[in-house]
Amino acid sequence: DRCWNHRNHRRMLVHSAIGFDASTYELWVPLLNGGELVFAPGSGTDLAELDHAIRAHGVTAAYFTMGLFHIMADEGLDTLKLLDEVWTGGDVASPAALQRVLDHCPDTVLVHSYGPTETTFASHHQRLDTGCRTLPGVFLGAALDNTRVHVLDELLRPVPVGVAGEMYLAGTQVARGYLGRPGLTAERFVADPFAADGSRMYRTG
Repeated sequence: DRCWNHRNHRRMLVHSAIGFDASTYELWVPLLNGGELVFAPGSGTDLAELDHAIRAHGVTAAYFTMGLFHIMADEGLDTLKLLDEVWTGGDVASPAALQRVLDHCPDTVLVHSYGPTETTFASHHQRLDTGCRTLPGVFLGAALDNTRVHVLDELLRPVPVGVAGEMYLAGTQVARGYLGRPGLTAERFVADPFAADGSRMYRTG
């Protein structure tokens, strides 16, 4: 994806459980682009251990779930300042926490991401580049490459701007369904009427 800055990801912190979708970002973005991995010690959530690992191994990028990010925005700003790029997501972002990081870490790229697990980690990102001093708001942001976004009515027809609808996500990263749950798969993964290849799109709810 064009949003990945390969230079910033030359040494990535890995601290997500392998079953958590963020691990796909932590592992594959650096490895597929010639980067290195640094595995966090212990549980991967102890702030002192994270700070030591980042300093000792020259970590350049990391992903923190929103809960941990909020804690670091209060207690770990000097750690975040060491990184070239920080991604966060998985829950509702605190505008105050994002602004604190922008204030304290002017040389760090901050990326607020959104995306259900069914779309393999993320579908959207709001990128706050170095030099961004004022948070413009908290948004879903731009869709990642190869992601198609539709806002549709109950008959799967596009709705006009300003009219409420449901968001559907399509593209190469959409899962095939839920293992052993055909009923739920049929409900959430529906045929994409806008694609000629017979692919499906995910109904976000």
